[in-house]
Amino acid sequence: MTVNSWLRSAQSIAYPPHCLLCGAPGQPDRDLCAGCDHDLPRLGDICATCALPLPGATATRCARCLQTPPPQDAAVAALDYAAPVDWLITRLKFSRQVSHGPLLAALLADRLAAAGTDADMLVPVPLHPRRRRERGFNQAAEIAAGLRRHLGVPVRPDLAMRRRETGHQADLPARERAANVRGAFRVAAPVAGYRIAVVDDVITTGHTVAELARTLIAAGADRVEVWAPARAPAPGGRQ
Repeated sequence: MTVNSWLRSAQSIAYPPHCLLCGAPGQPDRDLCAGCDHDLPRLGDICATCALPLPGATATRCARCLQTPPPQDAAVAALDYAAPVDWLITRLKFSRQVSHGPLLAALLADRLAAAGTDADMLVPVPLHPRRRRERGFNQAAEIAAGLRRHLGVPVRPDLAMRRRETGHQADLPARERAANVRGAFRVAAPVAGYRIAVVDDVITTGHTVAELARTLIAAGADRVEVWAPARAPAPGGRQ
């Protein structure tokens, strides 16, 4: 038994998992009971490059991505951004419920294992320094830290930085979101030849993660994927 696995075992004995949704005893590796786990709105077939749900398994990409491919090579999301997943994410993001981060990471890790995807490093979508100070943490970094424990892939929050404050994407109409984040990121360390997974909490229109992916690819990254626990429905049915 490794030191890390021994520590996790000791922690589970001292602090047994409990379900964050109903309060019942949790499962051995997560704060979620079997019943609530079963009822989660898991995604079925998704577009390989934007993670939008597909109507069937006859195609691997949605019509929008076939027409205008996003910059990332692939995208993986595990859950529909609906109750109770939206509650888990908003409580993490705005109420500092950092215990939700490891659970969301575990659910995403399940999907990644089924997809058989891998990366050399995890890059959480960075917050602007002022937003980071206000919030006290980066929710994407919390999810990435949980993924590291499941996947053994290093987290590099120092690799990308947000060069300007863009405000809340959710406050903008969908048509303005791409312009809002254009040029918002810069690469702060060498990425040439690496396979990078950009980690966020939820993919909505996909503009933020696409801009970060575009920036990493321009800096020489070999492959960039986007990973998030949840995928929100596209406004108007489009990404």
